[in-house]
Amino acid sequence: MKQIKYTLAALLALVLLNTSCKKEKENKIPENNVKIGALLSLTGNWSTLGITSKAAIDIALEEINAYTSKNGSVYRFSSVVYDTKLDATLASQYIAAAKGEGCRFILGPQSSAEAGAVLNYANANNMLVVSQGSTAGSLRIDYDNLYRFCPADDVEGVAMGKSIYNDGIRALVTAARDDAGNKGLQLSVGQAFNTLNGMVSVTAPYSAAANTDFTALLADIKARIVQYQSSYATNQIAVYLASFDECVELFQQAASDPVLSSIRWYGGDGTALSAAITGNAAAADFAIATKYFAPAFGLPAEAITRWQPLADKIKARTGIAPDAFALAAYDAVWVMAMSYNSFPNAQPEFSQLKSEFVKQAEQYNGTTGSTRLNSAGDRATGAYDYWGIVKDGSSYKWVVVGQSE
Repeated sequence: MKQIKYTLAALLALVLLNTSCKKEKENKIPENNVKIGALLSLTGNWSTLGITSKAAIDIALEEINAYTSKNGSVYRFSSVVYDTKLDATLASQYIAAAKGEGCRFILGPQSSAEAGAVLNYANANNMLVVSQGSTAGSLRIDYDNLYRFCPADDVEGVAMGKSIYNDGIRALVTAARDDAGNKGLQLSVGQAFNTLNGMVSVTAPYSAAANTDFTALLADIKARIVQYQSSYATNQIAVYLASFDECVELFQQAASDPVLSSIRWYGGDGTALSAAITGNAAAADFAIATKYFAPAFGLPAEAITRWQPLADKIKARTGIAPDAFALAAYDAVWVMAMSYNSFPNAQPEFSQLKSEFVKQAEQYNGTTGSTRLNSAGDRATGAYDYWGIVKDGSSYKWVVVGQSE
């Protein structure tokens, strides 16, 4: 009898333990891991932005997961990072790989050529692509799945065209790398400058292939400068170059020519804060001699307490001072996370997620200011900081030399 009592007691204990565990499992909300794909140039052209963007994403995810854990959210977020090397073909391959990983959000790609290459796939496969660096006006499309957390090239073009004209320039030679974003900048800057009654001479876009020889392009630019010199003073003539890091080689070749190095040069956003330029003495010296500057969309002074600590963290991790494009990547990840957190009970349908992303972007005021988007899904507003190079002892660094009006 005593043995039966012990057996019954043991069974009762097992039942109570099982019931307790079952209740604990029922009360505990299962975590739901959301993967965000990141298409970044980490080892190729424009890797400065890719490296700082990755750090920005990492920091955002650390903060977001701490926040969701503390507040009882079912979601945890992680990234799947792909090195596109600024290559549109690789970007197309990697967005498919990200789809296979279950990613519905893609941060990047950086360039308009890459963004254009992945857009049809994103539209067909219910993926939202959020670029921190694409500016091409040709991608300003309503209701597609591409969103851009930077202003389009028409905004930058108007700002640069006006600034160049206000510098006293009246004759401008424009050149661009043969890709959608840089050609768009060449066009928009030229149009804005021409609207102010400035003269514009347009060179044919140069190849984006590696190891490009710039001899023919520089000869063409020089011939156009010489032609302008019959009507304009040297200080009224300038070159606008929309490029990425390949400008280092172009600057090195141009430096030995007294005509090319005697006038002002201006750049597009693809070279602002480029470590490739400051890391090459000949290119940096040419930039200093020609008073070269390039725009990055500006960070709001009133938000310095938000963006400066983040910029410091990114520089501590990478050794590179980030620009607003990298900080926009941080803001974009937060908006993605908040979009998911608006659906606490179950992962949303794609149409719900897309609609909520636009809503959250409208409301969010982050390190780069308001992330409100226009009807085409591009950042609705933006001013620009102008970055130039100065020598600091035996090295070179980027500093803000002006701002758009």
